Amino acid sequence: MTDPVAPRPDDLLARLTLPEKLGLLHQWQAPVPRLGLPAFRTGTEALHGVAWLGEATVFPQAIGLATSWNPDLIRAVGAAVGDEVRAKHQADPGRVGLNVWAPVVNPLRDPRWGRNEEGWSEDPWLTGCLATAYARGLRGDHPTRLRTAPTLKHFLGYNNETDRAVTSSDLPPRVLHEYELPAFRAPLAAGAAVAVMASYNLVDGVPAHLSPLIDGELRGWADDEVLVVGDAGAVGNIAGAQAYLPDHVTGFAAALRAGIDSFTEDDDDPGPTVARLTEAMARGLVTESDVDRAVRRILSVRTRLGDLDPPGHDPHAGVPADVVNCAAHRELAREAARQSVVLLRNDGLLPLAPDTRVAVLGPLADTVLTDWYSGTPPYAVSAYRGLLGRLPDVRTHCGADRITLRVGDRAVRCVDGAPLALGDGAPTEFDVVDWGQGVVALRVAHHGRYVGAQDAGTLVDDRPGPGGWVVRETFRLHHRPDGTALLHHLATGRHVGVDPDGRLRVDTGDPAGFTVDLVVDGAAEAAALAAAADVALVVLGNHPMVGGRETEDRVDLALPTGQQDLLRAVRAANPRTVLVLTSSYPYAVGRAHLPAVLWSAHGGQEHGNGLADVLLGAADPGGRLTQTWYADTAELPDLLDYDVIGADATYLYHRGEPLYPFGHGLSYASFDYADLRLSTATAHAGEEVQVSVEVTNTGRHPGTEVVQLYTRQRRSRVKQPLRQLRDFARVTLDPGCAARVTLRLRTADLAWWDETRAATVVEDAVHSVLVGRSARDVRLVGALAVTGGDTAPVTTDGRSGAAR
Repeated sequence: MTDPVAPRPDDLLARLTLPEKLGLLHQWQAPVPRLGLPAFRTGTEALHGVAWLGEATVFPQAIGLATSWNPDLIRAVGAAVGDEVRAKHQADPGRVGLNVWAPVVNPLRDPRWGRNEEGWSEDPWLTGCLATAYARGLRGDHPTRLRTAPTLKHFLGYNNETDRAVTSSDLPPRVLHEYELPAFRAPLAAGAAVAVMASYNLVDGVPAHLSPLIDGELRGWADDEVLVVGDAGAVGNIAGAQAYLPDHVTGFAAALRAGIDSFTEDDDDPGPTVARLTEAMARGLVTESDVDRAVRRILSVRTRLGDLDPPGHDPHAGVPADVVNCAAHRELAREAARQSVVLLRNDGLLPLAPDTRVAVLGPLADTVLTDWYSGTPPYAVSAYRGLLGRLPDVRTHCGADRITLRVGDRAVRCVDGAPLALGDGAPTEFDVVDWGQGVVALRVAHHGRYVGAQDAGTLVDDRPGPGGWVVRETFRLHHRPDGTALLHHLATGRHVGVDPDGRLRVDTGDPAGFTVDLVVDGAAEAAALAAAADVALVVLGNHPMVGGRETEDRVDLALPTGQQDLLRAVRAANPRTVLVLTSSYPYAVGRAHLPAVLWSAHGGQEHGNGLADVLLGAADPGGRLTQTWYADTAELPDLLDYDVIGADATYLYHRGEPLYPFGHGLSYASFDYADLRLSTATAHAGEEVQVSVEVTNTGRHPGTEVVQLYTRQRRSRVKQPLRQLRDFARVTLDPGCAARVTLRLRTADLAWWDETRAATVVEDAVHSVLVGRSARDVRLVGALAVTGGDTAPVTTDGRSGAAR
């Protein structure tokens, strides 16, 4: 569409000098005042709210938004986040850019991945569908102007933090084309995303920032120019950690030739990047046409953002400052938190009766935790706070042991904000919060702040909790035969000692032996509260900054030992115990005989209200899992095995019995499926088949059902998925009511990658058509005969999962 307002990228390109062009290739793009070109910055974080820029509405983590299986809701959240980015950009255009780095579309192949909470699903089609909805919200609906410029992360084959910059994700051709690429293709083909970030890892031995797939695949999926940005410091890794090329000049030149347009290096200093690219031109490693190609893409996106428009012509300008955390966004955050709750198990204990006395127990009972890419919530409602005032009697306890520490006859004390030190007065009491694998945080009992190590090495008690790029608030207690314990500081790898002035430090070189005295048995106190209540809610899970986060994968799927002990103690005290899991990823929680189990991701500022709405029956638990929950870590392949087909990985190929299957989630209602109909029994590749089913609410509560359509190819020349999601629809029904739900089956989606032809093919085959409540809870089965013949195109447009 012709734009009568902004100068075209080619016009600007022709007027820029070479040094000016090179200045546009860094994350912090220099202004060109003589052409009226302002400064520009890529990389505002917007994963589930605006991050790192002060207070903003904090929505559930991306994996939590995904469990809603509600593209309309997800799109609305994206639009709200986009508006808040705009408001902050208008307040500080130099610091807040309109190129947003979201959504993450790496399929969640392995639940041990430290960044699991950033993705959407282990299914590539569902990932593409939901991520497209979020990106559509971020970009807005104007035909030529973007609200923000969404950037897909991270291209390609990126699901491990362990040695992430030097490991190679080896992708067999079928895995590449059937599993990894489709999630990226959908948002680009739909015009929802306009940019892509390359990943840290290598792919088939080649740094992802040099992948031929950048120009050879992803840029062919979109109608408009696609901007490709480097991840932070990743281009420097090519000649650095990866040692793939001999020097940085060569590495930067190779990245530019491969299709990297914007270099995210050296924070806000473009100098080294410009110098290396200048030297690359002098050596003949790149040409001015290589530079022009990247600059044209940059200017194309900036034009679409209205960044080059005269005042008054950008339709997204003028977003009011008070849109940040406005009433509508707070209500949307609550609705998102509500729809993200998944009821995994229920024997009828839930929903809670209005006169129930409850004990809300555990480390996440009265806290709301944020992850690395969370914004700063203006307020936060915990599980306990969400129930307070809505039930007649609500008590809480964190379940942590409370201890004091001594060295010899001198106690560890925190006094008036000074560093922790040995003294002769009353000892300070610490709550020991267990986050798994022996990792604990020490919270000062009398004021609730945490102990951490300063850069100078002294221990202080002024921290809000574990956090930051380097977490300096976590320890391990190593108990010794003599009854004392060493306190090991994880970030530094050193043991805590005592300096000559009696201060606790991590750099003395002489570990202190601490006597640990138990003051309060946390599990016993929690169990006592549980025994006095009608129902105990045990709120367990992870800390998003500890034991599984960016730079750190999980080693297993187990709940922290201390949390398991707490759950057992409470369950023994009160059989009417509900396990409420709040976590960034699945756990192997076993088949404990608990009356009810719920799960949600970390739910943002309205987490407690959304959870309470479900617990009390004010809302039906409409969430459904987008990942398989495995019964044991042993069911998973090696973390670095990216061959999901050969390894029988994900719900597509897994042959074992999952703890909870992909798509699982219960309602307070019950549903009956009947009268499966296909619009045809035989179809040719490229045609669409309508699959419809009658769904009836046979329960006593209004309920929301997610009707799921899967297929399985019965015979093939190659190994095929055991089941594969093709469509879904959410439907809400009152008791006794029925609806006919129609789903779409696109026969082109039945294609697989034929290595012998280097193309997708649809075989002549019969496919089972499976409709049900999850990948393993199939209620009705039909059959469709498909004739394929030659190659058939893979679908490239996003499909709506809304009820039809």
